[in-house]
Amino acid sequence: MRAARLIKMVLLLQARPSMTAAELARELEVSERTITRDAQALSEAGVPVYADRGRAGGYRLIGGYRTRLTGLARSEAEALFLSGVPGALREMGLEDAASAARLKVSAALLPSLKDASRTASQRFHLDAPAWFAEPKTPELLPEVAEAVWDDRRITARYRRQETDVERELEPYGLILKAGVWYVCARVPDPGSFRVYRIDRFTSVESGDERFSRDEGFDLPGFWAERAAQFARSLLRATVVVRLTEAGARRLRHTVDPLSAQEALAAAGPPDDTGRVTVTLPVESYDVAYTQFLSLGPEAEVLEPSELRARFAEAAARTAAYYEAQE
Repeated sequence: MRAARLIKMVLLLQARPSMTAAELARELEVSERTITRDAQALSEAGVPVYADRGRAGGYRLIGGYRTRLTGLARSEAEALFLSGVPGALREMGLEDAASAARLKVSAALLPSLKDASRTASQRFHLDAPAWFAEPKTPELLPEVAEAVWDDRRITARYRRQETDVERELEPYGLILKAGVWYVCARVPDPGSFRVYRIDRFTSVESGDERFSRDEGFDLPGFWAERAAQFARSLLRATVVVRLTEAGARRLRHTVDPLSAQEALAAAGPPDDTGRVTVTLPVESYDVAYTQFLSLGPEAEVLEPSELRARFAEAAARTAAYYEAQE
C-alpha cells in the first residue's frame, strides 16, 4: 500500500512543477504528516525530493528527475503496444491522442525495450472488417465517441424502417463488429440498455448534461449476451436432417456452430448405415436449402416435406445433367 502511494507521489510531482503538502495529502488521501514522512523516505531512497519552506513552499523534484518504466518485461511492453486498434482509433477521432501516448511510453521504456512497438506490429495485425465487405466509417461516429468518453447525454435521430425516431440516450460504450460500429446506450425512460447501429443515425446532438454511469455495467458481457440472443432470434424454423459421418463433421461449417453442436449432442446413436438424425433450428427454409446443398449427398433432409421435395427435385435435375453428358 505504501509503495503504491510513494510511486503515485513521485508521478504527481513529475507532472507538476511543485505541490504543497496539503495538495499532496488531498490527492493521496493521507495526512500532511504522512506526506512529510513519505518525502523523507523517497529522499533516503535516492529520489531527489526537495522541500521549499514558507507559505508559498511545497515539494518538487530537482535535477530533471524522471521515472522510467523499468518494471516492464518485453512481453508486457509488446502487449501494451498491441492494446490499441489503429483503424478504430482513427475512426473515433483518437488517433492523435493514441500516437502521443505511444510516444510517451516509448520515451520512458528502457533502451533494451525501445523496439517493442516495432516487434509487436510485426507479429500482430487486426483487420476488423469481414471479407467481401467495403467498410464505411459512420459520419457521426466521432460525435458519438466523444459523448461516450465524456459520459454526456445525446439526442439521436435514427432510421427505423421508413421513419426517423428521436431518442434521448446515455451512450455507455462502442462496439466494432466485423467492420460495423454499434453504440450500447441506456434509454433513461424506461432505463433499459439497447444497441444501435451508428450508421443509421441521421443526427446527434450532445449538450452539457452528464449522466451517472452504472459502474457495475459490463460492456463485453452485455454484448456477448445480446449477440447470442440476436443470433438465436434469427433461427425461426426447424428442419430434420440425416447425416453421414462426413456430413456430421462438416455441419458446424454449414450452419450456426453452436446450433450444430447442440443438435449433434442431442442426436441418438447412428443407424445401421452409420448416419445420425438431427433436428436443427434454421433462419428459414430458403436459407436451409442453400446451406444443405453444400453438403451434397452427405445430408438427407427428412422434414419438412416441402423442403425434402425441393432437394429431391434438385437431385433429379443434377442427375439429368450428368446423364445427358454420358
